[in-house]
Amino acid sequence: MPRTRNRVAAHRRHREVVSATKGHRGSRGKLWGKSNESLMRALSYQYRDRRNRKRDFRQLWIMRINAAARLSGLTYGTLMHGLKAAGIELDRKVLADLAVRDPEAFKRLAEQARQASAS
Repeated sequence: MPRTRNRVAAHRRHREVVSATKGHRGSRGKLWGKSNESLMRALSYQYRDRRNRKRDFRQLWIMRINAAARLSGLTYGTLMHGLKAAGIELDRKVLADLAVRDPEAFKRLAEQARQASAS
């Protein structure tokens, strides 16, 4: 009995992989073998960096909050402690946005945090 080949499905799979790597450099976007390697690596980077993006944004927010807090005469840690003591439950994303877009509102929050941490 002759060996059967599934050429139609195999060709479809190859075509999908090569089209997924369309913008990759050189033979990585043209040849099936290189395209497959490139796609597997790209997908693993994509998975990893979806998690790293969350880490990076949190770092950015903390830097912005710290810079604005120091303009108000506080450190980041004392500001966050004071906000928690004052019962103000704003997350870092919102605080960083306030620090950039509305410095006056942030200064009022920092003052409340200062009073709460002092008492």
